[in-house]
Amino acid sequence: MSEPIKRVVLAYSGGLDTSVILKWLQQEYKCEVVTFTADLGQGEELEPARAKAKLMGVKDEHIFIDDLREEFVRDYVFPMMRSNALYEGLYLLGTSIARPLIAKRQIEIAKMVGADAVSHGATGKGNDQVRFELGYYALQPDIKVIAPWREWDLTSRTALIEFAEKHQIPVPKDKRGESPFSTDANMLHTSSEGKVLEDPWDEVPDYVYSRTVNPEDAPDTPEVITIDFERGDGVAINGVAMSPATLLETLNDYGRRHGIGRLDLVENRFVGMKSRGMYETPGGTIYQLAHRGIEQITLDRGAAHLKDELAPRYAELIYNGFWFSPEREMLQAAIDHSQTKVSGTVRLKLYKGSVIVTGRKSPNSLYSEKVVTFEDDAGAYDQRDAAGFIKLQALRLRLLGRRDR
Repeated sequence: MSEPIKRVVLAYSGGLDTSVILKWLQQEYKCEVVTFTADLGQGEELEPARAKAKLMGVKDEHIFIDDLREEFVRDYVFPMMRSNALYEGLYLLGTSIARPLIAKRQIEIAKMVGADAVSHGATGKGNDQVRFELGYYALQPDIKVIAPWREWDLTSRTALIEFAEKHQIPVPKDKRGESPFSTDANMLHTSSEGKVLEDPWDEVPDYVYSRTVNPEDAPDTPEVITIDFERGDGVAINGVAMSPATLLETLNDYGRRHGIGRLDLVENRFVGMKSRGMYETPGGTIYQLAHRGIEQITLDRGAAHLKDELAPRYAELIYNGFWFSPEREMLQAAIDHSQTKVSGTVRLKLYKGSVIVTGRKSPNSLYSEKVVTFEDDAGAYDQRDAAGFIKLQALRLRLLGRRDR
């Protein structure tokens, strides 16, 4: 028989689901619950989570509300962006990249308070249960994980509300009706899925969007900005130096205003099913294109093409929850090495949902006007050399052609 759980650290938002989980853990496991609420720039007031946890009997010293915004962007978003990772060619991994940081902080708190278990509110159908738990086990192999959605019989919103009312857990008015869709948000993106979004043929209703104006309603005049990069990371906008989190927040404001970063996607979940989601990643969409823009003039062709080969694998590792795996760390080392000369400035035009790179410059540029010009290059490139190059490249094709003719 396994040892009884004495203390558990719960990833706690203060919402209906995690509040029910808090009480359920207290009842089912007869254990002390420590709550952890992460501020990842989701734009919500987090102090009500403290009051709600206290109301449910959690001690003051066991309520953790941590501002992780700078760490999130500096140590997770920016390293991922250096890779140009897109899951299935489109998704900027906004939810995926937040989970390892939450898992890491949960384990740190568990060690601080002497907890023998951690718990999360992810369902048994989604990817997040995998991401959280792979993070937990990588950082503390013997930790006990409690996943209530895989254990309890509260299988509907009605059941959750009935449980909450029975145990005097406050239920917001907007939770009493059937939710039209569910959302998850952080500084990088907002994701929405379920209910009105489940039929992939139906267009996403405009009321689902929360981070961006409709591109059709965006300003009729384009806006031009510049982003400065150092060693692959953004450091300034329009010449004004900014911290990682401030830079992303500022780009979010630009993206929101111009309707940039909307994505309607049917993706393949790690657990095996397809799901349809709507993602809004305003600042991240601008940033990713700018990063590729500065790489265009600072990365050698071989390095750039190898990065593009590695990026889908890197994206899949993050999507599937393997941030703390040796293979992700190996890829990160190679990617970071490629960024040592990726410094300079990119100019972008923002207009009605689109981002266009209109200029790039760098002290480390490999672009040579002298070599590439159609005018007189003063001997910088001998065009006669191309004849031998082409003949060597064509050798095997000519041999094949002679054989098969």
